[in-house]
Amino acid sequence: MNTLETIFSRSSVRKFKAKKVNQEDIKTILKAGMSGPTCVDSKDWSFLVVDDQKVLKKMYEANGAPARPLLGCAFAVLICGDYSKAFQYAKDYYVVDSSIAGQNMILAAWSLGIGSVWLGTWPQMDRVFEQRKLFDLPKDQIPHSIIAFGYPEEVKEKEEYYDESVVHYNKW
Repeated sequence: MNTLETIFSRSSVRKFKAKKVNQEDIKTILKAGMSGPTCVDSKDWSFLVVDDQKVLKKMYEANGAPARPLLGCAFAVLICGDYSKAFQYAKDYYVVDSSIAGQNMILAAWSLGIGSVWLGTWPQMDRVFEQRKLFDLPKDQIPHSIIAFGYPEEVKEKEEYYDESVVHYNKW
């Protein structure tokens, strides 16, 4: 799949086949996440890969009902902002950097035929604290988001999202 085809055809997948994803594909997905730009090249994120169904269930319970796709996915990645690596004058750039990493992982997965869905954690601090507690994360690791991955149960046709009314050139 070429880049634009990947971007334009990707959609969120919430139901997955009961099929494992091989380690090579997981590594490719993580590598894609690490390939995105970060503030002053800080690489201020870390990734926790979870494929244990019992732990995925605990992650779901910690994040609440919208995280239901964790109950059937092959694996998930908890993206954390790493404050120890963050830009010293504006540490909260980790939020943007983590988002870029997540989007890269989602697109890489789709190009491999693996579906995904973004499950928000930050800025809902109750979710942040529950994920931190679940994994006993160091203080400098801030749970940002969870992405559930797996082979899609079904693929729905993607609609066109381009909306000329939100585009402005040279003036408002």
